[in-house]
Amino acid sequence: MNPRPEEARTALIAALGCYLLWGFLPLYFHLLASLGVGSWEMIAHRTLWSAPWAFLAVLLARQAGQVASVLRQPRTLAILACSTAAIFINWSIYVFAVNAGQVIEASLGYYINPLMNMAAGALLFRERISREGAIAIGLAVIGVAIQTAALGHLPVISLGLALSFCAYAILRKQVKADAQTGLFIECAYLAVPGLIYVLHLQSTGAGHFAGGASVTTLLLLAGPATVVPLALFAWSARRMPLSAMGFLQFLAPSIQFLVGIALGEALTPLRALSFLFIWLGVAVFAYGAWKRTRAVAKA
Repeated sequence: MNPRPEEARTALIAALGCYLLWGFLPLYFHLLASLGVGSWEMIAHRTLWSAPWAFLAVLLARQAGQVASVLRQPRTLAILACSTAAIFINWSIYVFAVNAGQVIEASLGYYINPLMNMAAGALLFRERISREGAIAIGLAVIGVAIQTAALGHLPVISLGLALSFCAYAILRKQVKADAQTGLFIECAYLAVPGLIYVLHLQSTGAGHFAGGASVTTLLLLAGPATVVPLALFAWSARRMPLSAMGFLQFLAPSIQFLVGIALGEALTPLRALSFLFIWLGVAVFAYGAWKRTRAVAKA
């Protein structure tokens, strides 16, 4: 992978844009909640308006033919139905966590997710874990244990987010289709129940769509808020070194962590200590990714 300097800069900008959007996403849901929109209504609009934006991404990537091909493959559609369930669970946990004032705990889930993916790769696909990877996983386990002690119970939100996204990654690994194609089919699966729920809310007078310019615009933005960062990620990941992506992927949960503090969430000394171990694991993980990339470059 040797992109031109101009393309490399564009890929870096795209990656930064992706993780910045993901990092500040809690503020979007927080704003909707302040306008009276409930969690399930947010999720329904997110699933509904993501579909047209995902289709636009398919058209821009010129993958309409690939979509037609996947629609003729029952096994691939079945796997994508399972990955749809996993990403729906992930989205739902995240929205409810933000609206319950648990942004800090949610950020922990996205810190440990890459480490959980690495462990899953070793267990399920016999991928080799480097020394740095094993140390990073060990530090993350200690961090989760301390977080459990700080909360008085398992960090269910963190583990739920990490496990659901890990399951999503494993399932998508089995799909022989590009990211935009798979995302569109997943959004299409979710759009139907999303539309039904939105129509139900509107018919009973409980819906907020068309209830004012501000709230309507924000609900419509649920589509691009979901699809645009995913499209930026898919584009930049093909054009950036592993070490750079390995480092940047922790930008989003770091921003979420700061957003949680800014929203007034409590950060006790014990919780801070748990994050210290997580951050140490992240640093070791990023160093291992950088070292592997340097080794490949030298070879």
